[in-house]
Amino acid sequence: MSAPILCTIVRIMSSRDKQRDAATAGRPVDHRRRAELLDAVVDYTVEHGFSDLSWRPVAAALGVSTTTLVHRFGAKEQMLEAILGRLRERTLAASRELIGEQPDLAAAARAAWTLTSDPRRGAELRLFFAVYGRALQAPQQFADFLEHVVADWMSALRDAQGPATDPATATRRATLVIATLRGLLLDLLATGDRDRVHGAAEAFLASLDEAAPPPERGRSKQR
Repeated sequence: MSAPILCTIVRIMSSRDKQRDAATAGRPVDHRRRAELLDAVVDYTVEHGFSDLSWRPVAAALGVSTTTLVHRFGAKEQMLEAILGRLRERTLAASRELIGEQPDLAAAARAAWTLTSDPRRGAELRLFFAVYGRALQAPQQFADFLEHVVADWMSALRDAQGPATDPATATRRATLVIATLRGLLLDLLATGDRDRVHGAAEAFLASLDEAAPPPERGRSKQR
């Protein structure tokens, strides 16, 4: 992905911070330092969750003052937006790279499943679904998250089907993949039954292979 949507969010928030800081502290915002702090805050949130996120423990863990965090991020709600933005940016960048290298939807879906079901991403995945649930209860506060939580993956999976696929069909298939894989991921997090869930995932992914008609693939190559 050449320009992730979340980069736009970070730039917008950085601009707001710059305007606010110029009016209050008269100090310019060091965007590089802010990005470093943001990555550290994201890592902290992945490990500890965000339900009780507050300035003091975050500042202590990062070895900075609460004043520094307020200066860099503004209100707590703004920090939450930045955290979600960077987390989504990380995941989307990794998935885009994998999915973009795949020749069709079945391979792209398999790459997405391999990435997201990796046990090393378990903490990030738990945070993602925790935010998802909270966003549904407070849609105005998490409007940006809800706007992109499906759209980010939708775009990548539609592209994986190639220009020869009818747009409506591509959207329908991508929707099925997103809903199925996320349901399986929720099951995996809730039960920890990796063998059973992976077996179900394999069955679904195999059905995508079977559903891809060879004649259509041939026509796509000719074009």
